[in-house]
Amino acid sequence: MQIGKVIIDIASSLVDKIFDYLLPENEIQVGSRVLVPFGKTIKEGYLVEICQNSDYDPTKLKKIISKIDKVPVINSDQLELAKFMKRKFHTGMCDALRLFLPSELRNGKVKELIKINCFIDDELKAKEYLSKQRKNATSIIGAINYILENGSASQTILNKKFNPSSIKKLIDDNIIKTSEEIVRRTPYKSVSTEIKDDIVLTKTQQEVVDRITSENNIYLLHGVTGSGKTEVYMHCMQKILASGKTGIMLVPEISLTPQVLMNFRSRFGDKVAILHSGLSAGERFDEWERILFGEAKIVIGARSAIFAPLKNIGLIVIDEEHDSSYNSDSNPRYSTIEVAKERARLSNCSLVLGSATPSLISYHSAMTHEYQLLEMKERINKKELPPLKIIDMGNEIRNGNNGIFSTALKEALTKTINEGNQAMLFINRRGFASFLMCKKCGFVAKCADCDVSLVLHKHENALKCHYCGNRYKVFTECPQCGNKDLSTGAVGTERVVHELKTLIPNVTVSRMDNDTTKTKDSHLKILSDFRSGKTQVLVGTQMIAKGHDFPSVTLVGIIDADVSLYQSSYTASEQTFELITQVAGRAGRADKAGEIYLQTYVPRHYTYKLASYYDYPAFYKKEINLRQVTMYPPFTKIIRILFTHSDENIAKETTKVYYDEVKKLQQQYNGEFVYLGVMKSPIGRIQNKFRLQVLMRIKPERADEITNELFNIADNMDKNKATIFVEINPQNLS
Repeated sequence: MQIGKVIIDIASSLVDKIFDYLLPENEIQVGSRVLVPFGKTIKEGYLVEICQNSDYDPTKLKKIISKIDKVPVINSDQLELAKFMKRKFHTGMCDALRLFLPSELRNGKVKELIKINCFIDDELKAKEYLSKQRKNATSIIGAINYILENGSASQTILNKKFNPSSIKKLIDDNIIKTSEEIVRRTPYKSVSTEIKDDIVLTKTQQEVVDRITSENNIYLLHGVTGSGKTEVYMHCMQKILASGKTGIMLVPEISLTPQVLMNFRSRFGDKVAILHSGLSAGERFDEWERILFGEAKIVIGARSAIFAPLKNIGLIVIDEEHDSSYNSDSNPRYSTIEVAKERARLSNCSLVLGSATPSLISYHSAMTHEYQLLEMKERINKKELPPLKIIDMGNEIRNGNNGIFSTALKEALTKTINEGNQAMLFINRRGFASFLMCKKCGFVAKCADCDVSLVLHKHENALKCHYCGNRYKVFTECPQCGNKDLSTGAVGTERVVHELKTLIPNVTVSRMDNDTTKTKDSHLKILSDFRSGKTQVLVGTQMIAKGHDFPSVTLVGIIDADVSLYQSSYTASEQTFELITQVAGRAGRADKAGEIYLQTYVPRHYTYKLASYYDYPAFYKKEINLRQVTMYPPFTKIIRILFTHSDENIAKETTKVYYDEVKKLQQQYNGEFVYLGVMKSPIGRIQNKFRLQVLMRIKPERADEITNELFNIADNMDKNKATIFVEINPQNLS
């Protein structure tokens, strides 16, 4: 008698445990999805273990009904990874296992696309059949002749050209034979698959490749923008493939994926698969299935690609490792880098974290020899990094310029366009303006469901909430006092485009932000138009800041560098330095020289000064000293417990009960808590739910132990009260 241990596919902590079932006589392997009786219903589940004994009376156990898929869909390393996530991030096993599958597969909404091919294998029989047809049987005669002329045809085409009932009759009469063919839905078909020869590496690149492929380790590759990190990744993958292994390449933004895919397809052809949320359901399923069946050997994608069903992994690369998008801030919450470390350990392979501006935590890990540091200090073309000019916008106002472009940037933009070159303008805020305000009474339009001001989107003639998506009509007079004299807040991408077209009327501009990239392939179209020269200026948020390689870009303008510098986060300076360095790196990447203009109201800030020299080591030294003095990560672990509920009193009550328990824990772990506090969240209400939080900073030595205790307290709270989220080192406390 064999017992199957099953995780039921229900995302609830109440059923997040293993259930025992009897295995049917037909063989079902571990990692299979199965149908099981659960209560009075039938549910899907995951078979995670097979054993001989059960702690329950075998006569009372129900039997697994059947397996769902032809083959197991979760391999042994993935099962171990799910268990790791449960331990490390306190995710439910069901939540973790779901990450390994296309979501549409779980509810049966997507399947293989089957093409039915029609052919005639007995031509004499077909011609004899034709001779017996009446002259008005045009569909039957036409269909037979069409197949005889073309050799074969898909049933879909035949049904369109001729009467479908005639085609069915020919199949029923055994004149037309059919065969099935699986058709793969290929994402980004327009991206080149032409195989190109290898590029000869520089001495530095070759040394880095040799290090990575000679010894399995965690490597931090610190290479300046334009130093050829992508070519290093591809050469490492080439060596891995030659040894019969597979690889994963992660990028932070969907917008980067087409460019990386183009590079990898040109080297490895159809051995490359792509996984990210921007694909259609069919494309995502087919790419996942190609990986599952071993047709694809290299997987490229955003953070979800770390869960790809690859076997025998030889290398994992996380490009732009500093990017905050590698941290999932919705359920299930996890750090992609921590997951990648565990997957690399399970696969006994190297993990490469690459960046021109590594996160302080990663660089500190390299300085303390937890990671191996690899450096590429020069651009591939041996050119110096482009000069970065800091513009004091306070002086601009004092000199009578109240516009969003400084005099120097206006002149540089005009010169760049006139010379036939391209420019990129960066501002990390979308929309036309950050708010709409009455100058007389101070009324600011706010969302009805969130404690945030509404952003003006002039092109759509709407006020939008960037937290819940609510839309409101733009008012022309104050709804509070009737005044028509209204002012707008800080500028966004839409306003930059508007002002640019006013400055240079005939300029062609593309805008790239969350508003313009909602449709499928929109990233690819915007970037392709810019790369081909159809558009002269690309305006965008952080989507345009990293990884892109445009040879004709000679000018980069950072419209308002202070946007990220004064956010309420201990990583504000770090994120600002990263963004400046990354976006500056888009200029002067080919033969043409580049220049960068950075506009700010605090030109003497150390972050800007060090960014203008591209001096990451000096910035790291300055910032890590501040972190050590103030006891922020990596010298502590920040834990945030967020409480949300539609009733403010319930949210407050739950927060108080939890906080009292944490205070007991603080006494138990005397000296381990650097800080403990309770407060309203900076944004006190989102989607009509009130938000409070308990914040703490804990010394790293016993942090994992204390974190588990904090999870346990949350688990034991009344489930009918507020929703509780535990976040570790959150990137955003708002």
